Amino acid sequence: MSKVRPIIHPRDEIMQTMDRIYRYRMTTTSGGNLSIRDEAGDIWISPARVDKGNLTRNDIVCVRTDGSVDGRHPPSSEFPFHKSTYAVRPDIRAIVHAHPVALVAFSICRETPRTDLFHQAHSVAGKVGFAPYACPGSEQLGSHIANTFAQGCDSVILENHGVVVGGESLPHAFQRFEAFEFVGKTLIKAKQLGKVIYLNDQQLDQAAQRSVDFVSYEPPTATATERELRRQLCDFVRRGCRQRLLISTEGSFSARVNEESFLITPTHQDRELLTPQDFVLVKGNEREACKHASRAAKAHQAIYNKHPGVQAIVFAHPVNATAFSVTDSVFDVRTIPESYVFLRDVKRVPYGVQYQSDGQIANYVSTANPTAILENDGVIVTGRDVLDTFDRLEVLESTAEAVINARSVGTLSTMPDAVIDELRSAFNLD
Repeated sequence: MSKVRPIIHPRDEIMQTMDRIYRYRMTTTSGGNLSIRDEAGDIWISPARVDKGNLTRNDIVCVRTDGSVDGRHPPSSEFPFHKSTYAVRPDIRAIVHAHPVALVAFSICRETPRTDLFHQAHSVAGKVGFAPYACPGSEQLGSHIANTFAQGCDSVILENHGVVVGGESLPHAFQRFEAFEFVGKTLIKAKQLGKVIYLNDQQLDQAAQRSVDFVSYEPPTATATERELRRQLCDFVRRGCRQRLLISTEGSFSARVNEESFLITPTHQDRELLTPQDFVLVKGNEREACKHASRAAKAHQAIYNKHPGVQAIVFAHPVNATAFSVTDSVFDVRTIPESYVFLRDVKRVPYGVQYQSDGQIANYVSTANPTAILENDGVIVTGRDVLDTFDRLEVLESTAEAVINARSVGTLSTMPDAVIDELRSAFNLD
């Protein structure tokens, strides 16, 4: 069950979403535009020639159904394609257009990224299309884009331009946009490593059809320990989103409360916007009433049950580490001392193990081997507490990026066994 959307004015929703896109470096000061079509048919849109990094609610423009404009700025010069897209797709109520660098790279190569790298991104991004070039702001460009959306496409690459994504709401369109760019970035990184592995229909269905069966219960009043863990999880999930270690539709973070229970992110809620109250308490086969735990909750539970020393777990999708998950390239962390001390040897988990109910996922991580690569599904990181787990996630992603970058510098030189033995002894790595 999705969290009930707050009531928010289109001006505020566009301003807040543009701030997020700009902060994520997914557009530039002058690039990109967002719009919402309201229940009256009026189109609210970002303005032309206004700094995207400093938009205010009063900068947002409303174009009425009669063509009149309400606002202190002219509407975006790209308004024609917003209008034409809404005309051919009544189900679309919001549009995101921007120039994120990975999707721009595909646009100037006249290619569209395949989204069947990941089950969630494939589902979220919807049908992918390609619109031929026309001059920005022109009626012809509007016609090309509208024709592509009319074919049922939801995420459209614009030749030598960028991307346009539509959704049933602005949060939905943003999530599509973010997931689509995530796929593009991962593919670019993965192609530097080797052959890219895509998922087949059976594998996509396996992920889509999994479910979590918990019984609802009313937990007792939260202890101070639980309240502190809720705050920590909220803070680090938000930080993870802002550092692009997590994306709004993917990833789960949990923390052990006691021997019997743990807190975990909810399902179908934007990760960056979570509050401490949104996290779900799970105990045995029960979950906190009126909330729905992440579909990864059973996998987290299996790890907690098998490894008492594990106090926090994150399933995440940092781009560079995830690039290793979609190729058969070995991720060797024996690069610098910090990487090995924090991560140890990183195991590789065959696709789908984390979706099974047999608890086999717990065999791939432990206190001695706290991290693992999930084939076509990112990474798992465990730790002694929430901070330790997040720290390891950062080190994992930094190491993966350094290893990928090293390929353009020269031959990767890893630390020999003698150095590893010295590290294991010096840092008591059992």
